[in-house]
Amino acid sequence: MGIAADYGDEHIRTLDWKEHIRRRPGMYIGKLGDGTSADDGIYILIKEVLDNSIDEYMMGFGRCIDITIAEDKRVTVRDYGRGIPLGKLVDVASKMNTGAKYDSKAFKKSVGLNGVGIKAVNALSSEFTIRSVRDGEARCVRFEAGEEVSDTSESGVSAKNGTEVSFLADESVFGLYEYHFEYVESMVRNYTYLNAGLTIRINGQSFVSRNGLLDLLQENLNEEPLYAPVHLKGEDIEVAITHGHGYGETYYSFVNGQHTTQGGTHQAAFREAIAKTIKEFYRKDFDAADIRTSVIAAISVKVEEPMFESQTKTKLGSKDMGPEGPTVRNFVVDFLKTELDNYLHKHP
Repeated sequence: MGIAADYGDEHIRTLDWKEHIRRRPGMYIGKLGDGTSADDGIYILIKEVLDNSIDEYMMGFGRCIDITIAEDKRVTVRDYGRGIPLGKLVDVASKMNTGAKYDSKAFKKSVGLNGVGIKAVNALSSEFTIRSVRDGEARCVRFEAGEEVSDTSESGVSAKNGTEVSFLADESVFGLYEYHFEYVESMVRNYTYLNAGLTIRINGQSFVSRNGLLDLLQENLNEEPLYAPVHLKGEDIEVAITHGHGYGETYYSFVNGQHTTQGGTHQAAFREAIAKTIKEFYRKDFDAADIRTSVIAAISVKVEEPMFESQTKTKLGSKDMGPEGPTVRNFVVDFLKTELDNYLHKHP
């Protein structure tokens, strides 16, 4: 039996960007899901839109972001940043590999690095609208399943500058789904801990953090810790550490505002650094595992051009802090060696 030999040019086809995303959504948003789990795709859609607004805040534009989830499941995210340049609105929403983040200067340590996120949201939504307001001028483009259906411009607009994205996740892709507010709230709380001073409102309810990771630890402690959490901040790094009474180790780790639920190089360095610093400070040969038992800690680092182990960015793979920088390991270990050591000297 010979194998059928019909394998010619006509058998090779190129999917256009939206077709590819709609056929292989998992490559872009992890899993689909119906909303009953925190890592379901419908929450990743909100996150991808939110990431762009957070990046604006990190650059110093817009102190508030409004999220609305309507009864018909339409999600709207409005920020008060600079607004996407009007001439690029269509490209940003529908041309793959278009974004301001390839040239690292504008967004050195942003999360949404590859210009895919918002296009995936567009392709996976039955309706998607993006509107940008810049100094009295506005432009609004509507899509259905990634296909552009209208494009309008306005002048003399009184609304504040910024970008508004509204989408309805496509039931033909996701099936029947529901948003569970506790998952959206938990995601939003993390964003506020990492961006102290930023207010995010969900359907009018405000979330804001004044003390960053310190607030995160304190709100997640379900027992009285052994000592008040140690809170240390440096350029591109922030940590909060305490010990509880349990047996495990609990870490909340973040890279460029991204919750790395599966850890990665920064979390591994952090675990090593805590043990190393404490051993050296007390000049005792404690077992590293004993030092880490019942530790409850949070770490956030900002890395240039981070490498994640998948598009959903739950595990950091980067070895270095940036093209010129030290390794992630040395950076984290040196920071703790200096700052935690100082803290222990001052607070015996």
